[in-house]
Amino acid sequence: MTALANRYDIVFLFDVTNGNPNGDPDAGNLPRLDPETNHGLVSDVSLKRKIRNYTELAKGAQPGYRIYVQEGAILNEKHREAYRAIRPGNDKADKDAKLNPQNDDEAKRLTAFMCENFFDVRTFGAVMSTGINAGQVRGPVQVAFASSVEPILPLEISITRMAATNEKEKAERDKGSEGDERTENRTMGRKHIVPYGLYRAHIFVSAKLAERTGFGEADLEHLFESLKAMFEHDHSAARGEMAA
Repeated sequence: MTALANRYDIVFLFDVTNGNPNGDPDAGNLPRLDPETNHGLVSDVSLKRKIRNYTELAKGAQPGYRIYVQEGAILNEKHREAYRAIRPGNDKADKDAKLNPQNDDEAKRLTAFMCENFFDVRTFGAVMSTGINAGQVRGPVQVAFASSVEPILPLEISITRMAATNEKEKAERDKGSEGDERTENRTMGRKHIVPYGLYRAHIFVSAKLAERTGFGEADLEHLFESLKAMFEHDHSAARGEMAA
């Protein structure tokens, strides 16, 4: 893969219409806000998740483009895979044992395996010392928090459902069917939306760090492709209409 010759400083603009670009789990999934300015926020983790999802969709099982941080994945199994690759025939790599590199050379081979096989490791870096130690990698691509250009005003919308969960709930609804209680019994929950917000994020690509992980020109091209198309494959009622 052709090595990067230059560093890149990227301004990434995206907008949302009638959706929640990044809910805050500590605030009942309210869109993330800067409490001082009321500017909307989208975390770096959220943006990287969408890049990972697009990579899985676009590249599939293509060698070198597997994803390390997947939903429901067991990270230690991927570390164990690296040990199997550098220690062929060693039974300890297949057993439920804590593994650590035996020397600096082996540690380099472990991280090299992870960078070569997993796109998000050689792009964003990773801490891979969770029980089975595969080292740490500082990635060449660093994503900052996105912030809305203007303050946003999130709306809280009540949502209801017609069906009951069980017989007891149905009986309670029927009991209050002639009064105002019926609507209250049918309330299922709430959702939050931003009517409109334009967000700006900064992304930095280091050519020097790219040398260490093997992040090359083809990876950079895929990163740009991901930024342009990742929202097109991520539409949902919760996120509304988002576009780069």
